[in-house]
Amino acid sequence: MRPILIAFAVALLAACGVETAGTAATAGAVKKQEVEQGKKTMEQATRRVEDSMSKAQQRLQESEGGGK
Repeated sequence: MRPILIAFAVALLAACGVETAGTAATAGAVKKQEVEQGKKTMEQATRRVEDSMSKAQQRLQESEGGGK
């Protein structure tokens, strides 16, 4: 009877470890996705800022050129 209880306890503990590892792997995948999405958002924001700066520079040059 005792070996059966020990085997059962070992099986339960092993199952907990597997679940923990699976949860950690899922959390890691989610974090990776979040990082990739963050990079895309950052690239889009950088492009928008660069476009805005370029347009402002063009307007400045046009206003300086038009006054002469």
